[in-house]
Amino acid sequence: MSAVLMRAAFAVGLLVLTTIIVYLGRYGYRDNARPGQPLNLLASFYYSAVTLSTTGYGDIVPVSNAARLVNTLILTPIRVVFLILLIGTTLEVLAERTRAIWRVSRWRSKMAGHTVIVGYGTKGRSAVMTLREAGLPVSSIVVVDILPQAVAEANRIGLAGVTGDGTRREVLVFAEIATANRLVIAVDRDDTAVLVALTARQLRPDVAVIAAVREAENESLLRQSGASSVVVSSAAAGRLLGLATVEPGAGRVMTDLLDRTGGLDLTERAASASEVGRPARDACSGLIAVLRQGLVLAIDDPRADRIEEGDRLVVVSGAASAGQR
Repeated sequence: MSAVLMRAAFAVGLLVLTTIIVYLGRYGYRDNARPGQPLNLLASFYYSAVTLSTTGYGDIVPVSNAARLVNTLILTPIRVVFLILLIGTTLEVLAERTRAIWRVSRWRSKMAGHTVIVGYGTKGRSAVMTLREAGLPVSSIVVVDILPQAVAEANRIGLAGVTGDGTRREVLVFAEIATANRLVIAVDRDDTAVLVALTARQLRPDVAVIAAVREAENESLLRQSGASSVVVSSAAAGRLLGLATVEPGAGRVMTDLLDRTGGLDLTERAASASEVGRPARDACSGLIAVLRQGLVLAIDDPRADRIEEGDRLVVVSGAASAGQR
């Protein structure tokens, strides 16, 4: 868009320059609407416009040798540049539109098992960054946002994007929610998050929905709307602030766990065959919790005395060793 605006400004500049040139030589032109009178500024502007656009009605014509020479040596090259500018801009817009249509049709034809992220603000960008650091390719992420500039920003890093309201069925359908594995809701308003979850559940009852809300009181409402997992952003930030205030060291550890580029990394994996049947305390180093049928079990929980088949383990490890897995 900026390139088109620059070209439009340059075209206007050429038109103004031509008007000045014609007006300076106004006595060398004949205006059939005002016989015997030199061109005024409006007539000069009019003649410049129809000349540069090659319309040429013939109501104003150069009659003096000087005016004809100026038209031949100066105005004709300006006209050629103006036409090249006009045609080039048109072709560029059409080509960009064709490329956009082609990109959309290409990713839509290949999308399956992907992740749809509704909202590409601070939370959405952070979610994308974490997914990419976890090894998810950009080709398997689709961003939905109501702001075209946000979608354009996502496109610049290789993400597929859909401009539209994530609460609308047709927008989620266009984002191929029917074949997605996960839906991440990272919008700014809690009521919007609820509507997105309800719409997604209507279209895909089995898709995993992970949502963020600002207020803790809306967590249960979002779960009732179909969210599989809910993160309360304001409460989480508040707890981190409180922890960093009273226990600065623990606060730094928590912050480091949330930053995948830090020294510590928090990962989740399935329990291996060699770990099944063993107590959680002795299963592996760095184990801090066991996930079982939607429950989070601490390693000192009596129910974690024996790791069962199908359990998932949450492990703290060094970021470097985590990246080697």
